[in-house]
Amino acid sequence: METEKFKLHAPWPPSGDQPQAIESLLEGLNHGEKCSTLLGVTGSGKTFTVANVVAKYNRPTLVLAHNKTLAAQLFSEFKRFFPENAVHYYVSYYDYYQPEAYIPSSDTFIEKDASINTQIERMRLATTKSLIERRDVIVVASVSCIYGMGKRENYEDAIVNFSVGERWNRRSFQEALMKAYYERNDFDLQPGKYRVRGDVLELYPVYSDATLRFSFFDDELESIEEVDPVSGHSIARKQHVSVFPAQHYVTSDGAIAESMDKIKRELELQVGRFKSEGKYLEAERLGSRTRYDMEMLAEAGYCSGIENYSRYLDGRAEGEQPGTLIDFFPPDFLMIVDESHITLPQVRGMFNGDRARKEVLVEHGFRLPSCLDNRPLKWHEFEHYMQRVVCCSATPGDWELAHSKRVVEQLIRPTGIADPEVEIRRATGQIDDLLAEIQKVRGAGGRCLVTTLTKKGAEELAGYMSTLRIKSEYIHSELNAFERAEEINRLRSGDIEVLIGVNLLREGIDMPEVTLVAILDADREGFLRSYRSLVQVMGRAARNVDSRVILYADEVTDSIREAVGESKRRREAQLKYNEEHHIVPQTIHKSIERMLPEVEFEAAPEAKNKRAQQHIEHMDNEALEKLMWEAVEKLQFEKAARIRDMIQAMEEGRTPQGGFGDEEGGTGLRAASGNRYKKRKRA
Repeated sequence: METEKFKLHAPWPPSGDQPQAIESLLEGLNHGEKCSTLLGVTGSGKTFTVANVVAKYNRPTLVLAHNKTLAAQLFSEFKRFFPENAVHYYVSYYDYYQPEAYIPSSDTFIEKDASINTQIERMRLATTKSLIERRDVIVVASVSCIYGMGKRENYEDAIVNFSVGERWNRRSFQEALMKAYYERNDFDLQPGKYRVRGDVLELYPVYSDATLRFSFFDDELESIEEVDPVSGHSIARKQHVSVFPAQHYVTSDGAIAESMDKIKRELELQVGRFKSEGKYLEAERLGSRTRYDMEMLAEAGYCSGIENYSRYLDGRAEGEQPGTLIDFFPPDFLMIVDESHITLPQVRGMFNGDRARKEVLVEHGFRLPSCLDNRPLKWHEFEHYMQRVVCCSATPGDWELAHSKRVVEQLIRPTGIADPEVEIRRATGQIDDLLAEIQKVRGAGGRCLVTTLTKKGAEELAGYMSTLRIKSEYIHSELNAFERAEEINRLRSGDIEVLIGVNLLREGIDMPEVTLVAILDADREGFLRSYRSLVQVMGRAARNVDSRVILYADEVTDSIREAVGESKRRREAQLKYNEEHHIVPQTIHKSIERMLPEVEFEAAPEAKNKRAQQHIEHMDNEALEKLMWEAVEKLQFEKAARIRDMIQAMEEGRTPQGGFGDEEGGTGLRAASGNRYKKRKRA
């Protein structure tokens, strides 16, 4: 039976002002207070404090973060704190997403375009499975959790239960799997597929790393085994299994049939309105597009943009809120809002931005008005779920301060590190000055973070530094979650010396190796250079005793003055605590771990190949060869062959090409791996 209690694993007890913070937050929760705020300075161990609260309060927990990179780090930390419990990662599964849109001024219609990350999709499905099966669940999610994903009831109705000894007609068994959106493929068993071999049916659940093997004797289900998909070895025998759907959005033939009449009636009303207003082009456009979608739904059970008809397919009334991930939590769940000063305004703004785009589509005949009900939660709908909330931030926003019955300060870092002193330098000539400072940091073995105002600026600065043989890289929202997590680890390991970004570096990213934080154009008042933003960026330098902060500004703005003043207050509090407790500040030492589960290297799009190439150029042949043999030892032969080809190309003075290398090369490496590995062991 699955454990139902959170078990916190930590090599240290709470220290500094963490014990008082934990006690106060638990007191608020146990007294029924809806909202409390943890004002914790960067590096004070807010996540550890929250982990203790989660363990003691012992409720299913949603940890809400405002971007994928922060969510990845939180996921990694909670996995480490709760290895015996179910910790999941739930973010948007789009690596790239261009929503459907229309620009009236230029009469330009933009088709929906998207690239789905299958690994994240599997993690999302594993999340809902755990929420249904158990209570010791922590879900680290981005704001994508407030977007519609279909009704929970429909999802649960599609779950299929199998038990040993049951009688199943083979055809009915397969039909049950197909209704759960699994497809038959007897040649290549991949997640979301099943295959039949005589009296044995093998199923690869989308949410699992193991396959299920069902063995029949006539029409009796004789055995169920959990099997390793690579070796085929049995992992465990099961008496009962539940197979969860292969996708979240679940509908049925009956629901599609019922929705047809409703779609048709709405179409007739909207076309009639357009014609009465003299909008014949819009009427014709809407009629042709909608009728085509209806034909696809009737024939294939699917159409492009099916989510725009979700109101009818889900059986919802006009204006009724859609089903979201939060509906999978029990009513007594705990919500943690990390970096709440950014996360809550982001949640509040999602609905209006989505609706504004869709209203244009409706008014110009691209979609029916019912598409407006395919939406994220409105703010008041989200507030309904905020019954037990802890907001965490070094700079709490106005909403948290107004709605929290208690604001718990956590200003002391257990390491004794005080907020760094802040130096203000002129923005004129800032790049030359910055390069001189970076050379000092490189000589001491440190790392640098640089924040710019634009993504283009980050890219251009990273490229310029690369020409100076500085190992630099940019990080921004166009990179997928796995790439961003990998960039953070490369900085920490030293593969990157300078990481340049816009605002993804501000909140919650732990990089104790960083000894310099430089903020370019700090006097450009606005969102990216507000008081809260400056405090957050400066906080990246609060994990290393040698860290410094440089603000490049030609004038001292109110935001700069307030941020520097607050930093000074917190610094004095830490220094006083250190003196009273005889603490010598120590740099945080934190192991470098993957924030997200490792995924196989794929034939990457152009942008990813370019970034990989930039990384390779800074590695010598010895480092590349080591990387190649590490891949061999992990049985990643295609990846090893690709690196081998790059080594050969560099030795011959050619530009390394993308791709895996040929199959023969991979086989050759496979054959040689044993002898090479033995030589390395002897050495």
